Amino acid sequence: MGRPEHREGFRFLEHTGDAYIEAYGKSLSEAFANSALAMFEVMTDTSKVEPKIEESVEVEGHDLESLLYSWLETLLVRCDIENRLYSKFIVEILDGERERPSLKAKIYGEDYDPTRHTSKTEVKAVTFHMMEIKCSGGYWRLRFLLDL
Repeated sequence: MGRPEHREGFRFLEHTGDAYIEAYGKSLSEAFANSALAMFEVMTDTSKVEPKIEESVEVEGHDLESLLYSWLETLLVRCDIENRLYSKFIVEILDGERERPSLKAKIYGEDYDPTRHTSKTEVKAVTFHMMEIKCSGGYWRLRFLLDL
């Protein structure tokens, strides 16, 4: 497969048959936003997805791993149901305000247009397999596997 693809905010790690992604950021919110961008980059060229439509998303989890899973799964389901792609994410993590970690986000995208949006790979599901969330020196790193 060669060298892992790298882009600001995330990179694709080598994995046979699935998409193994590392997203990062100076804050947990930034890392979560980059994880969403990376997932949509697996599906299409996100640079061609215009932020025409703004939507709100709220999810919660039992811990940070389940919050990441819920976040990505919610976006994937919304993409499938609405036939919409997203390319911009503004995330606010609310882990201190409730018993369980949660997030609020504004997501931006547009309806899928086959004449402008390249179809790369279909993401079937988000998984907990190989999921890691770590903070070191104030820098967050999220790793997760997408079932293709």
